[in-house]
Amino acid sequence: MSTTETGSVTGTRDKDYNIIWFTEACLSNVLRLETYIEDAERAGDTELAEFFRKAQGESRKGAEQAKAMLTQRLAR
Repeated sequence: MSTTETGSVTGTRDKDYNIIWFTEACLSNVLRLETYIEDAERAGDTELAEFFRKAQGESRKGAEQAKAMLTQRLAR
């Protein structure tokens, strides 16, 4: 199997696959960070919980930007 699949096998070009993957990774990170926030809060570590909240916000922002880009590109 080639390591440089460019869409001939999947039907999805690399650049399109990459933005789809990025969106999924950001959304997964938002969910994972929710667990980390809860763990930090349960331990009484508000500083760490706030750190994870900020990171979660950035992941959410990345996901929203990627979803908007996907919407725009799929409409073409």
